[in-house]
Amino acid sequence: MTSYSDPSRTTGADAALTDTPDEALRRSLGVARRRFLSTCTAVAAGAVAAPVFGASPALAHGRDHGHGHGHDHGRGQVLVPPHKRGIILYTVRDATARDPLASDLPSGFREVFKQLARHGYRQVEFAGYNQHANAPGGASLESVEGARLLRSWLDEYGLRAQGNHGFIPSSWPLTAADKDTFKKHLEIANILGMDHMGTGGDPTGSSYRADWDVAADKWNALGEIARREGIKLYTHNHDSAYGFLLDRGPLDDQGRPTRSSGIRKLEYFLKVTDPKLVWLEMDIFWAHVAQYKFHTYTAPDGSTRRNVFDPAGLVTRYNKRYPLFHAKDGVVDTTNGMGWDMVPFGTGDIDYTTFFSRVGLSNYRNPMVEDDNSPSATDPAQSLREAKISYDNMAALRRRRR
Repeated sequence: MTSYSDPSRTTGADAALTDTPDEALRRSLGVARRRFLSTCTAVAAGAVAAPVFGASPALAHGRDHGHGHGHDHGRGQVLVPPHKRGIILYTVRDATARDPLASDLPSGFREVFKQLARHGYRQVEFAGYNQHANAPGGASLESVEGARLLRSWLDEYGLRAQGNHGFIPSSWPLTAADKDTFKKHLEIANILGMDHMGTGGDPTGSSYRADWDVAADKWNALGEIARREGIKLYTHNHDSAYGFLLDRGPLDDQGRPTRSSGIRKLEYFLKVTDPKLVWLEMDIFWAHVAQYKFHTYTAPDGSTRRNVFDPAGLVTRYNKRYPLFHAKDGVVDTTNGMGWDMVPFGTGDIDYTTFFSRVGLSNYRNPMVEDDNSPSATDPAQSLREAKISYDNMAALRRRRR
């Protein structure tokens, strides 16, 4: 396996990173790069931004929404520009799965897009392409035709797709069937106009360096396939990936290392994958869970050493390897084993003002609101209502005055 240089020294001004005119046109058309280059004529699709309706209901509805700890709602530089405010559709999965014939609430992709645009969102991240069978387009839109329909609705409501937690082949080396399915998903991503395509799972669940080396080889290969289609391939991670790598002796009875050099698994993955081919999406909530859980390791000499994880520090070291975030909030809870309980964005204890200020590049990053717990069996309107709360709190973030 080839080792790649550490890109952690990359720096950049907090300024807009724009496509070339040809690349912008290709994105607006939703076609693959090679197809675009072979096309003589094209017409870019336009979209009119939908208006924002209503004030924040943060203190009026649903769960106890607090007061947005750590956030400065006064005047100052906006930390998340309007065109970068997004949401992963997993947060409102009950709405896309809802039967439109049995409810007056927004149901299916098209009506959910309409509502999210009204809230103010301008970006979405998919979590698959399934909805209720009675919604326009039917149950599954995981096809070229379905993607074209989804794209028409995104354009209609001024939304841009920025990613999907979708298909990553389980085989390695790749089977022909897995490679074909992966390429189909890349085609769908291009039709939808995505810059990124990824997954919600870790590259491997192992703690051993040898398994992360294999995962790096696989992701470099997949990333090259994606790059040829103009897509950045990313992995989204929960807390486990930030645990410490087992990479030092003594060995166990199966010949595997039992101690650590102190490097975290995902940091090692960043070092041994090609920065031109493999990208990451940090779930900021789960990174804070990792900070709570993984703060000591057993060194090669058997001593216990302390190393507290700094999520924003990792992003700044690897800078543009992190084009996406899950902006998920939490309140401190030291009784549940994780250190945090999930709540709507801006209503918890995670200091997003400091986090976004530290990582910078606000016109490059794409933070997607997420709350796994927003759907409610007893309050079917909750997830979309909390999506509005989260949007308002993200829009209110300002850089602190010095």
